[in-house]
Amino acid sequence: MFTNDQRQGDRTGKYGTPRLQYLQELVSQFQNTTDEETKEKIAANLANFAYDPYNYSFLRQLNVLELFLDCITEPNEKLAEFGIGGICNSCVDPANAAIITQCDGIPLVIQCLSSPVRNTVNYALGALYYLCNKSNREEILKPEVVDVIERYAAAQTVTVSFSNLAKAFLDKHVSKDK
Repeated sequence: MFTNDQRQGDRTGKYGTPRLQYLQELVSQFQNTTDEETKEKIAANLANFAYDPYNYSFLRQLNVLELFLDCITEPNEKLAEFGIGGICNSCVDPANAAIITQCDGIPLVIQCLSSPVRNTVNYALGALYYLCNKSNREEILKPEVVDVIERYAAAQTVTVSFSNLAKAFLDKHVSKDK
């Protein structure tokens, strides 16, 4: 459920931790731990906060979008999954999408299309759906990327979610060009 200042105040209560402070604590914990399982849990938690527009400005202020991009580059598949999940959840917002693009996130998102982890591929397809626009179409709609997405669209008996997301992407961004 999306929140607003009043609902957040009600949920936090008189002695609760304000959202920005709570998110800052999560980011600090992520940066200060060396334990992979702890990092995974924190990245998953942050990715869950990334779906709510109420949190977008906090995520930008705390550089969480960049943290998600860093997670994608990790060899740890769970961190990559939660990183791309956070990108997917947040990139519907144009300001977030611009940051992801400016931080060279598009190649990282495209790289996630070849992940062995289904959720990672789903999140990458969803993120590309929202990230693709006039200013970055050439980078995203390279023939090799479109080919991968077309293969996912055709594979409906194997992975329906890949197929549906891939078809939606192609309908929105590629079909007009043919």
